[in-house]
Amino acid sequence: MASGLETEFVTLHEIVKAARTHLNPNIWDYLIGGTETETTLRRNRLALDSIAFKPRVLRDVSKIDPSSEIFGRRIRLPVMLAPVGSLESFEPGGGITVARGADAANVPMLISSVTTLKLEDIVKGGAAPKIYQLYVRGDDAWVADRVRQAMDAGYDAFCITVDTQVYSRRERDIAKRFVKSWRTAAVGQDHQAAFSWSNLAALREKFPDVKFLLKGIGTAEDAEIACQHGMWAVYCSNHGGRQLDHGRGSAQVLPEVIEAVAGRAKVIVDGSFSRGSDIVKAIAMGADWVGLGRLYCYGLAAAGAAGIERVIELLEEEMKEAMGLLGVTSLQQLDKSYVAASTPTNLPGVHSAFPLLNLDDKGY
Repeated sequence: MASGLETEFVTLHEIVKAARTHLNPNIWDYLIGGTETETTLRRNRLALDSIAFKPRVLRDVSKIDPSSEIFGRRIRLPVMLAPVGSLESFEPGGGITVARGADAANVPMLISSVTTLKLEDIVKGGAAPKIYQLYVRGDDAWVADRVRQAMDAGYDAFCITVDTQVYSRRERDIAKRFVKSWRTAAVGQDHQAAFSWSNLAALREKFPDVKFLLKGIGTAEDAEIACQHGMWAVYCSNHGGRQLDHGRGSAQVLPEVIEAVAGRAKVIVDGSFSRGSDIVKAIAMGADWVGLGRLYCYGLAAAGAAGIERVIELLEEEMKEAMGLLGVTSLQQLDKSYVAASTPTNLPGVHSAFPLLNLDDKGY
C-alpha cells in the first residue's frame, strides 16, 4: 500500500512545514515545546548528532530489508508511534486516524490514555500492533481495571509512563496563557506521584501473562530494577524533553540501559529521532525499536492517516540508503562496530535535523 502523497511530500521537512500551516500557534507550540529552558529537548538531538557512522564497503547491498518484528508479526520498520496526548488537537479523528495510519504503514502504535476516545474504539481503527499507555490516575484497583480493559479490547501489551510524577512547567504554553483542555479535565495526579515499585510488583503479580513496559527509564539503575520486576520492555525516554529539564539526551543514556538490561527485556528508545539514519544508529547501538512522537504528529497534522504513512515511507527510504552505504542488508547485521562517538556539527534544536526547513524567522 502507498500513501498517495509521493509527489506532494518528497522530503520530511515538507511534511513538518505543512503541519505548521495547518495547526494554530498554541497547538504547534504544545507539539514542539519542552520544559523551561528546553535543555533536555536540545540534548536529545545533540546526543544523536554526536554519533557518527563507520561504513564498510565492497559488500553486496543490492537487496536491503529494514523490516523488524514485534509480537510475532513482521513490521515495516523497527519503529513504533509513541503515545501522544490529545491527538484530536492535531486531527479530528485522533487515535482512530493514527490507528489507520499505523495499519497502512504496518508499524505498531502506543495509544495514550489522554484521549477522548474509548480504548476499544481505537482498536477498530486498524490491525496494526497496539500497546496501551497509561498515566496513573487512580488507585491499584483502578490501574488493574485499565489493564483488564486493554487486554480484553485486544491490545498486545500495556505501558505505564513513569516520568510524570510531577507535572512540568512548559513555558511555551504558560507564557501564552494557553490552558490545555485535556489538562483541566485531568484529575488524580496524586496517584501518579505515589505510584512506586511496590505498586508495580503487585500489578505484575496480578497479571503474570501481560507484557508490561515502563516508559521513562533514564538510568541503568532503573533499567535493572525494571528487569527485576519482569518487564517485557524497558522504554528509554525523557518524554521528548517535556518533563525534567537539564536531563541527558536519550541516545546518550541508551548504551547504559542496554548494558543493564543485558537481553532480559526488549529496549525501546525515543527522543528527537527524526531521520532514517537516526533509527539506524539506535539499532546499531542495540535498541529493538525506536519511538516516533513529534514526527508522526507532523504527518497526522499535514495529511491525516496518509500523512503518517508518508512519514514511514520516507523513513524507509532514508534507512535503506544509510544501511546500504554502511554495507549491511538487514537490521541483524548492525552492531556497535558501525557507530562511533564524534563531534556534532549542528546547533541542536527540535528541528535541527531538517536544515532546509524555514518556518519563520525563529526557525520554528
